[in-house]
Amino acid sequence: MIYEWFKNITFAWPENFILLGFIPFLTFWYLRRRARSQAAMTVSTTRFLNVRSARNRMVHWPFILRMLAVACIIVALARPQHRNDYEKTEGEGIDIMLCMDVSGSMGDPDIPPSRIEAAKAVAEEFVTNRPVDRIGLVIFSGESFTKCPITPDHNTLITQIRSLELRDGGYLAQGTLIGEGLATAVDRISSSPSKSRVIILLTDGKEDAPDTRLIDPLTALEIAKAKQVKVYTIGMGLGASSAEDIGGGPRASDDFLDEGLLQKIATETGGRFFRARDKDGLSTIYALIDKLEKSKVEIIRYKKIEDKFHLLILCALAFLLLEMVLRTTILKKFP
Repeated sequence: MIYEWFKNITFAWPENFILLGFIPFLTFWYLRRRARSQAAMTVSTTRFLNVRSARNRMVHWPFILRMLAVACIIVALARPQHRNDYEKTEGEGIDIMLCMDVSGSMGDPDIPPSRIEAAKAVAEEFVTNRPVDRIGLVIFSGESFTKCPITPDHNTLITQIRSLELRDGGYLAQGTLIGEGLATAVDRISSSPSKSRVIILLTDGKEDAPDTRLIDPLTALEIAKAKQVKVYTIGMGLGASSAEDIGGGPRASDDFLDEGLLQKIATETGGRFFRARDKDGLSTIYALIDKLEKSKVEIIRYKKIEDKFHLLILCALAFLLLEMVLRTTILKKFP
């Protein structure tokens, strides 16, 4: 705690420290003058003179106390200050909803350590880099679920991202309902008053729904267009692609991914479709989206300075008072 306090101490007039150079000269002058003022006489032995009284041991204390007082005054003249700087970030942000596939295939290790772990790490980095945006999270597999509503509380959102598991730990049904996930994300973000509303939909599969599904992908697309929500789509995993392909991994069969659907959703809502074959590629995609969707960010810096010379002045007065007490009591000279 003491270290932290001294670490923030600065001096407004540090050039005054040069005055400390007078202290060695004053010490030399004091010792020289005291040596000259001592009376001398020749004796046969000094045994009877070797008496160490309290007065003899304290003979230099007044001078030491005076030098300490001078040192305190000089340091006070350098004007020590306690400085506390902090920043406040303000601005006009964008509302963003992350819509992430957590179906069983997201556990595939073709993107180490697994697709879902890579997606979580990159999503967390993306959230951290957007300090003024309100961001939420919707997940889907055989059904959709709002994991975190649109919020400016990024710490809570990051906690939710880190806790993601396949099918949300088994609570969601099996399957891949892209339409349900997109529709839920649009519903959660459409009530936002923000002028800019964006969904980032990430999946590694194609629509795999039971007959009882509520909303198909094309219906969800029409809802997004009606609500004027822009959708960026990301196809994750290995495979050949005609999309904006980012990542250098080996190619595999592309039957598992409905690129046509993802391309259609992105194009018709004003977004873009990307393919990510590895974690670096996924990071690059999020970085591109970050550049495409700009927020107005204003960083306000505050500086609080508090003078701390008062304690030094009090110490100097205390040293001078103690010197005066010693000179008028224990070290008082009598005629």
